[in-house]
Amino acid sequence: MDTHSEMIERIETILDQARPYLALDKGGVEFVSFDPIIGILELRFTGACAACPLQMMTLRAGIEKLLQNSLTEIKRVEKVI
Repeated sequence: MDTHSEMIERIETILDQARPYLALDKGGVEFVSFDPIIGILELRFTGACAACPLQMMTLRAGIEKLLQNSLTEIKRVEKVI
């Protein structure tokens, strides 16, 4: 089993795959927290993504699927403000 810091590093590596696409629209995403017991990852949208009306679609269909395909420990991804 990964330590918490190793898990965060793995999450950041996967988020780095999505960040260039978000940057095309002058936005981004940042890690906030991960609860390994319940498998909830919290992320914050930044830049133009913070106010984008499509952010939930980006979160669910893009970022959440990308993370869950690589890390079975992640059960849900939530956005925080």
